[in-house]
Amino acid sequence: MANIKQQKKRVLTDEKRRSRNFIFKSSLKTAIKKVELAVQANDAASAQEALRTAHLKLDKGLSKGLHHKNYVARQKARLQNLVNSL
Repeated sequence: MANIKQQKKRVLTDEKRRSRNFIFKSSLKTAIKKVELAVQANDAASAQEALRTAHLKLDKGLSKGLHHKNYVARQKARLQNLVNSL
């Protein structure tokens, strides 16, 4: 543990940010899985809704700096192709 007061504060804020990012990434993975499951079930309506939610979460992750722009573009294209295959 650090001895400097500012570094102690930094450790605490980093831990808060890490846990918040972990929760967000987990919800993003869940949103992606919902799209994939809806496509497997051949449910076009729920797949479209889940795709919209996944796109919003991917864009938010990009703006927060959690994901690289190429990762976001690749995931959005992959999910869109899945939904279009219905």
